[in-house]
Amino acid sequence: MNYTWNWGVLLDPTGVGNQIYLQWLLSGIGWLLLIGGLAWVIALILGTALGIMRTLPSPSARRFATGYVTLFRNIPLLVQLFFWYYVVPNYWSEGLRQWWYYDLSPNTSALISAAIGLGLFTAARVCEQVRTGVEALPRGQAQAARALGFSAADVYRTVLLPQAFRIILPPLTSELTNCFKNASIASLVGVAELVSQTKTISEYSQSTFEIYTYATLVYIVINMALFALMAYLERRYRVPGLMNAKG
Repeated sequence: MNYTWNWGVLLDPTGVGNQIYLQWLLSGIGWLLLIGGLAWVIALILGTALGIMRTLPSPSARRFATGYVTLFRNIPLLVQLFFWYYVVPNYWSEGLRQWWYYDLSPNTSALISAAIGLGLFTAARVCEQVRTGVEALPRGQAQAARALGFSAADVYRTVLLPQAFRIILPPLTSELTNCFKNASIASLVGVAELVSQTKTISEYSQSTFEIYTYATLVYIVINMALFALMAYLERRYRVPGLMNAKG
């Protein structure tokens, strides 16, 4: 096998201005973190709201949330991304379509679509985690809070959700890391995130093995950092006597 190893490929010039491949890789990492971060904010807020709805006494609220989860969990993520990027803008007003297709840069419109699509998809999964956490708590806690005059919103805000999130932090860690890993699909609608930049560098430099090794290491580092953050939060907010909490 006559292969010339080039582990210093990231410091090689790209031939585009004075840039080196490391700059392209860092740009891809930045887009990856932005998409994953925006999608996670959407998923956490919407997923929490839907999880609450799935535990409310109202049948209509439960049906709506259940329908959302059923729909978004059973449609492939890639199909949802293409739907938000290619289909939805066609039903907007003429002015909004002009802004979307011509005023925004292609990378920005693709990023928005990817963040929304990934956020809505992940929200369905977060919803189930929140529902499980709330339902794991003794029913007497909510009943006691209502007996003390708490409104339904106060019961969730001050009694149920703070405990539920402590319980579901471990599974939420998996959803968080999956959210950032799934951000790689944004490359299919033109976002120059990590996977897209890795492919471009590979084609330019012909150092395929090396550059994909570096990309793999980047994903490992990002995921380990997220795991460490969630492990810290789990220790920080652990309540002695609650589920698997230790004193």
